[in-house]
Order: sequence, then structure tokens, then C-alpha cells
Amino acid sequence: MPKLLASTQRMERRSLRLDTLLTLRWLAVAGQAMVIVVVYHGFGYPLPVGWALAAVGISIWLNIALRLKYPNAHRLTNKEAAAILAFDIVQLALLLYLSGGLENPFALLFLGPVLISASALPPSTTVYLGLLALACGLVVAAVHQPLPWAPDSPLRLPPLYQAGVWLAILLGMSFVGVYGWQVAEETRQLTDALTAAELVLAREQHLSALDGLAAAAAHELGTPLATIATVAKELERELPPDSPQADDIRLLREQSNRCRDILRKLTSLGTDEAPFDRMPISLLLEEVAAPHRLIGVSVRIERLADRSSEPVLLRNPGLLYGLGNIIENAVDYAEREVVISIRWTPRDVVVTVVDDGPGFAPDLLGKLGEPYVTARSLDRRKAAAGDQSGLGLGFFIAKTLLERSGAMLTIANRVPPEHGAIVRIGWLRAALDEAAAALPSETQDIS
Repeated sequence: MPKLLASTQRMERRSLRLDTLLTLRWLAVAGQAMVIVVVYHGFGYPLPVGWALAAVGISIWLNIALRLKYPNAHRLTNKEAAAILAFDIVQLALLLYLSGGLENPFALLFLGPVLISASALPPSTTVYLGLLALACGLVVAAVHQPLPWAPDSPLRLPPLYQAGVWLAILLGMSFVGVYGWQVAEETRQLTDALTAAELVLAREQHLSALDGLAAAAAHELGTPLATIATVAKELERELPPDSPQADDIRLLREQSNRCRDILRKLTSLGTDEAPFDRMPISLLLEEVAAPHRLIGVSVRIERLADRSSEPVLLRNPGLLYGLGNIIENAVDYAEREVVISIRWTPRDVVVTVVDDGPGFAPDLLGKLGEPYVTARSLDRRKAAAGDQSGLGLGFFIAKTLLERSGAMLTIANRVPPEHGAIVRIGWLRAALDEAAAALPSETQDIS
């Protein structure tokens, strides 16, 4: 179901908005009408103006019909958008037939519908429209009315030149189509990945908020439960042991005690185990690394011996998720050990995560951090299980969230004969201190 939903949403993002297409078509209609009027009346060149204006009129009629049939926010299906763009190509071919074919410099406009399709429709649709445009170009190159020109000096371009124009349209269409599709696809991927990052951050913030909510609920419910327990004890003491209500009162007292135990656990989430607003960086990394020490890989944290000047970080969901994802990746690919080293100076703070796994693929080192780029080859365990669903979003989300905290990430492999990956996360010390000092003094702090 998630895969089907993602596929459906992706196709919806490729749809073309009717209002956008109509705006472009109105601009095209206005330009075509203006050129016809200028050529026929301004320059006085011979031109079958009636047929030319009729072709423009059909396009105007189609615009009005689409506007009346659909609301402004309507998104066209791929077939609807392809049909409209195909009509535009044929209509342009008709105008070129009436005005010189490929001798007409406006033959370059064949690129317009192809570019629109490349940026908003599937590649297959763009290919079909491109082939239609090239076919129409061949037809108007072979059969067309004379180019509107001065009657006393008619312009006739040789067939070789027209072939060059057609070839130029072919090359331009290929370049514009591929480039437009690539830019649009990268934009869509970046948008999807940023949306995923926002969802992850919202989820982490929600989970953190639940800790405080649970502690507050436990605090508020503690007093009435204590009263219930006291009254139950007094009633149990006053009733004779053989009373029919004795068992009920005993059950009431036991259940009230059970409720108090549950609330005590909830309260502990907001005290001893609560997320503090400020934490020394070593304790924060201990918290992040703790869940990953249970899968057979050693996770060791190295820090400076003198901790008197250890930096204090804001403990926020984005930072926890980002660091946790980096450590989790290292543990997943490590053979025996992951080493997390912490170094700080008055100028900067650097956390380095090193594993002894296969390292990053050399051809992906320059692309890591981009959305939908898998950092390394599939984990052997995942490959054996047939899991190939990774989209490379995890590292992108981690990088995005860490950069929001002011961090800068650098990625490398260990120098042979050693093997493994190195991820360095660095902050300016002044920025961290300023952010930590901005919290109110009554917020929690642990050191």
C-alpha cells in the first residue's frame, strides 16, 4: 500500500495545471496573431491571412472551451495534456505550411510544446510529442506555401539549408527535452526529500512532547489516586473480614496501587530519563549511541580527558535524529567496531564517526547528501533478505537536520590499508554556546 500510494502521488506531481497551460497558450495566440497582422498589414507581404487567422481562431476556441469546462485549479491528466500539446504542434505546422515551412524562422517554436512536456509530463509522452513535431517539420519542409516576402525579390532557401534547419530543431529538441526533464526531476526529488525530512522532524518533536505530556498527566492524576487509595484502606480496615464488600474494597485498593505504579513510571520519563534541554555533547552522544550497542557491534566514544570546557548542545529532535542516523549507518556497515571521537577547541567542535566496514563507493562520494542517492552498496544482510527498497533519503534527512543546527558534514574513506567510512560533523563553538545560552535559565540542564 505505501508503494502504491507513493507511485500515485508521484504521477499526480507530474500532472500539468490547466491554468498554467492556458496562460502559455494565450501568450502563443497573442504572438501568432500579432505576427500575422504585422506581416500582412505592416510589411504588405502576401499571406493567406484568412486561413492563418482561422488556425489561430481554432486555438482561441479551444482555450475558451477548456476554461468553461474545467476550473482554474484543475490538473490535466497525461492524456489530456498530451492531446492539447499535440494540437499545438499541429496548429503550428499548419501556420508554417501557410507561411514558408522551415524557411520561416518561427519554425523554432516546435521546441515549446516539447519543453513543456519534458518539465511536467512523463518521458514517454515527451518522446511521442517530439516525434510528432519532427514529422510535422518534415511535412512542412516538403510541402508549404511560399514564404511571405517582397514580391519583387522572392526569397528561396535551398533544400540543404532547410535540412539544416530541421536538424537544428532535432538537436535543440533533444537537448531542451533532456535538460528540462532532468531539472524538473531533480526539483521533484528535492521537494519529496525535504517533505520527508519535515515529516521526520515533526514525528521526533511529537514524541518528545509526549514525554512532557505523560509527566504532566501523571502529576495531575497522582493526588486523586492517592485519595482513592487512602479511602480504600480505611474502608478495608473498618469492614469485617467476612463482609461481602471486603473483596471489592481489597480489589479497589490493589487497582489504585497499580495505577499509582503506572503513573510513577510515566513520571520517570519526565525526570530521571527525561530529555534535557541542554546536555554536554558526550552525554548526548552516549544517549544516541546506546540503542545501537545491542546488535553485536562495539560502539566506543572517545573524548578529551579534560571535560571542564566541554561544549553543551541543545537537545532537540532534529539533532538527535541526525546524529542517530549517522551512527546507525556506521553500525549497519561496520564489521566489529564504530569509534565516535569528540574534539573541541575554543573555536570549533568536531564529532567524527569512523567504522571498519567497506566504506563509501568512490563514485558516490561526491553525491552523498543528495536525495535518493544510496550511500553505499546494499547491506549484504538486506540483499540476502531481498530488501532493495532504500531510496537514500536517510542520509539526506540527517544532513539536512544537522545543517539546520549549524553543522557542516564532510565524508571520506579511511586511508588504505585501513578500510571503512569517516563522517565528520563540525560546529562553530560560538554558535553552539550562543544557542545554548538563549534558553531560559529555568530549563533543564545536565552536566
